[in-house]
Amino acid sequence: MRYIQLKIYTSRQGVEMVSQVLLNNGIDQISVDDPADMDDILNKKNEYDWDYFDDSLKENADREPVVCAYLDDSEESDARVHKIKEDMVNLKAEEKAGTFGPEADFGKLSVEVTIVDDEDWKDKWKENFKPTKITDRIVVKPTWEDYTAADDEVILEIDPGMAFGTGTHETTSLCMKLLEKYILAGNPEEIKVLDVGCGSGILAISAALLGCKNILGVEIDTDAVEIAKENVELNKVADSVICQYGDLTEGIDFSADIIVANLMHNLVMMLAPSALKHMEPGAVFISSGILIEKRDQVAASITESGFEIVEILEDGEWCAIVAKAK
Repeated sequence: MRYIQLKIYTSRQGVEMVSQVLLNNGIDQISVDDPADMDDILNKKNEYDWDYFDDSLKENADREPVVCAYLDDSEESDARVHKIKEDMVNLKAEEKAGTFGPEADFGKLSVEVTIVDDEDWKDKWKENFKPTKITDRIVVKPTWEDYTAADDEVILEIDPGMAFGTGTHETTSLCMKLLEKYILAGNPEEIKVLDVGCGSGILAISAALLGCKNILGVEIDTDAVEIAKENVELNKVADSVICQYGDLTEGIDFSADIIVANLMHNLVMMLAPSALKHMEPGAVFISSGILIEKRDQVAASITESGFEIVEILEDGEWCAIVAKAK
C-alpha cells in the first residue's frame, strides 16, 4: 500500500507549533527528527560520559528539525495536504507579523511531499518511542509498550503520535515536575487544578494520577479537546478531569489552587491577569513554553500583573516560572 509522506522543515522553537497544526488537521501519527537531541552527546560535560561514539553522529548536526507525518494515498488526502500547506504559509505569515513575539522563528515551514511504498511505516515510526520517566513518580508510556511500575510510580498512558504534549519536550516535563512538587506538598485530594491550553491533556491527567480530584482543562482548539477527552478516558481519570473548550479570559467559572499554562511566552504574559482572577488564596501559577532569553521579560510581566515570583526552573533553552499572588 502507498502512503503520502509529509516532511515539514522547521526550527526547534517551531516543532510544537507545526505538530499542533497537524493535530488540528486530524493527523495524530507524527515523528520529529531534531538534531538538537544530540547536543548533550556532542557537547559532553565530562570526559567519562562515553568511551566512544561513531563520527557519523556528527554529520548534519546543524540541520533543521523535521516533523514527519503520513497519510493514506487518496483524493481526500490530496485536499488535506493542500490545506496543511496553506496552514504553514499562514503560520509563517503570523510569525513574520509578530503574532508570537518579535523573537519567534519557526524556520522555513516548507512542506516536502513524497509517495512511500511501505506497509510497515505505522509500526516503524513507533520504534523511537519508549516508556520515559519524566518526574520522580510519573512515567509516560506509549500505548503499545509494556511497562511495570515501581511501587512509587504512576503510569500515564498516551500515544506520542498525538504530538502536542507528550511529556518529552522540556516545556511539558518542566510543568509536570513542578505540578508534582506543589501537589505532593499539600493534600492532593483537596487541590483544585486548572490546566490552561490543555492540548493533549497530559498535565491535567498528571494531576489526577498524583491524587487530585477536581481538575479542569480548557483549550480553544476543539480537535485538541476531543483528543484530551480520549486520553482522559484512556487513563481512567474521567471522574477527576474535565476537558472543555474555553478561553481563560472569558466564561470560565473555576477557581484553582494550582493553575498551569504551557503556552508561548506572549500568551503567558497576556493570560497572567486572567489567571490571577481564577486563583484561590495561596494558589500558585505555573507557566512554561518560555525560552530562557524571554525569562526576564515574562517574569517582569507576571510581576506587573500582581504576582510575586516563587521560583524559576530551567531545562536546556526553556524555563518554567512559578508565581503566587502578592
